[in-house]
Amino acid sequence: MTDTIYRGRFAPSPSGPLHFGSLVAALGSYLQAKSHNGLWLVRIEDIDPPREAPGAADLILRQLAGHGLEWDESVIWQSQRSEAYDAALAALQQQGRAYFCQCTRAQIKAAGGHYLGACRRAGLGADGNSLRFLNTEPVMTFQDAHLGEIHADRGFACEDFVLRRKDGLYAYHLASVVDDAASAITEVVRGADLLQPTACQLALYHALNLTPPAYLHLPVISTEPGQKLSKQNHAPAIDSACAADNIAKVLGWLNHPLPSELIGAPVSEMLSWAVANWQVSRLPNSQEVLPDELGPQCAG
Repeated sequence: MTDTIYRGRFAPSPSGPLHFGSLVAALGSYLQAKSHNGLWLVRIEDIDPPREAPGAADLILRQLAGHGLEWDESVIWQSQRSEAYDAALAALQQQGRAYFCQCTRAQIKAAGGHYLGACRRAGLGADGNSLRFLNTEPVMTFQDAHLGEIHADRGFACEDFVLRRKDGLYAYHLASVVDDAASAITEVVRGADLLQPTACQLALYHALNLTPPAYLHLPVISTEPGQKLSKQNHAPAIDSACAADNIAKVLGWLNHPLPSELIGAPVSEMLSWAVANWQVSRLPNSQEVLPDELGPQCAG
């Protein structure tokens, strides 16, 4: 990453407001970019309308700005990127690296939880079917900038994952890879809950003849082992009126505690210190952090 400008990103889905777990990913990706004198982009992954909450996308952008996390280029909206996704799908189909599948989630679960390629040679058409990636060259190991060499779960990494759903909506792996490549992202910094899906995305990069970024996975914030904070678990939204307190908490969880003289300082001063002192080697070695308590947000 020394010959090119560092380009990082934060890519939330607008299924609800940001919570402490998503603030970890936002702040960590921001600090990694800024500590490399790089650019930090924001992409709204609004390609799953049934899961989106009205007004959530605009609220997320206000929350980021309210915490001093200002993006460097125009916000990218995945809902406006269908032509790029269709071009990638066409390229994969032309290579024989995609096929239609009629299997349901219930059938796959009953077969053990991983898709075993039942429709690979069925010759199905598009009508009412999903489109899957023919994963003939799975990625079994990859490098994480903090966690080191990662050995992918075989069942997960070898699966023919979905590229476009039966309802016509684009799948996460496809959209993420196409957009990161189009934005020339040099390193993806995100939560460790997305560690295993990295193998699938790398396989897709190779099939599309795209240069993959580096990866850095941050620990997720959990309320108990294996129970990460998430919108699905009704994690409370972060309050921008408490931005300084929120930033201080997240820096502490990432093993970058603020010096005492900066407690209560303006967010801009906290972020300046954090950029200057950010070190990946100081991050927790685990894939999750369990704070003693999340604590109430400030009174505002």
